[in-house]
Amino acid sequence: MSENQLLEMTHISKEFPGVKALQDVQFGLRAGEIHALLGENGAGKSTLIKVLTGVESLDSGTVLLDGEQIHVHSPHEAQQVGISTVYQEVNLCPDLTVAENIYIGREPMKGKRIDWKAVNKNAKELIKDFDLDIDVEAKLDRYPVAVQQMVAIARAVDINAKILILDEPTSSLSTAEVEKLFRIMRILKDRGMGIIFVTHFLDQVYEVSDRITVLRNGEYVGTYETENLPKVELIGKMIGKEYSELDITPHAVSDEGSQPDLLRTESLTGANIQGVSVNLKHGEVSGLSGLLGSGRSETARLIFGADKPLSGKVSMDGKEVKIKNPLDAIRLGIAFCPEDRKKEGIIGDLSIRDNITIALQAKRGITKKISRKEADGMRSRSA
Repeated sequence: MSENQLLEMTHISKEFPGVKALQDVQFGLRAGEIHALLGENGAGKSTLIKVLTGVESLDSGTVLLDGEQIHVHSPHEAQQVGISTVYQEVNLCPDLTVAENIYIGREPMKGKRIDWKAVNKNAKELIKDFDLDIDVEAKLDRYPVAVQQMVAIARAVDINAKILILDEPTSSLSTAEVEKLFRIMRILKDRGMGIIFVTHFLDQVYEVSDRITVLRNGEYVGTYETENLPKVELIGKMIGKEYSELDITPHAVSDEGSQPDLLRTESLTGANIQGVSVNLKHGEVSGLSGLLGSGRSETARLIFGADKPLSGKVSMDGKEVKIKNPLDAIRLGIAFCPEDRKKEGIIGDLSIRDNITIALQAKRGITKKISRKEADGMRSRSA
């Protein structure tokens, strides 16, 4: 084990019924390092983090922290040994104040009572380090998700963590907020903290990380110095393709004599957007980019009929269509995966099979019921 090696995970394996989630995986983290953990969905990143933080027990393998073997059985035990995690979905209490969220479970005491003056004072000082101008005595749900995430990171740091795990921390942040987060990450790195950075944004990986570990299909692919790994090679390692197969630039296809746009909006206007025009061709991936609040999600919701347009036109294959609600969009062959998938994209009380088939059932109508056999088939194809 090297002198500045903070964490060493070796021969880590974890199996669920019918699934080998991790197979002989290794991962190392140095003190004062930002280490990106990358891989496609299902690669094993989340399972490895859960094993490290005690959410899941490992089947085999060894975890060393500062050279000593540890056995963590719960997130609380992980915090006790110095491992803190901030998840993509903010795991705080919205009905409590910012200060209460930071110090819940470890409040300063005055005799047998909580010293609320000290709680608020300490929270104000901590929040200053994060360049946040907020009222720590206000309820957390008063602030947007981006601020809530920074509060979660502040809490994690204040627990005197040796290791900070950031699981998709930038997914809800604007460009300016990402830069603020990166500044804080670099400060923590300079203080000797080891940071595990889980993300899908490769540009951010190259901006802030020192090393990269890649997992694929639950197996360890390799660990690389970020500066020595070209992005195209990284993508190849993540998806299992050779560099030569990826280094091909497709030729542009001429629009001359082509079919009408698959989808076109003209001067689409809603409650929060004005005069948006979008066109999407057959076989094309078109991106909507912009900062938080710029209208990306609102545009998608208008096209899908989740929000009511005030004016504008929508056409498909050259013919104007009327989309008054999501059911109209579904019948036209438009699917929508919302920004907040947990809140708006699934029905938590239903099974996986029912969630998969519910849109198709709505499209067909209640008189054409989907059989159990057909539903099971759709679930198998989507797995």
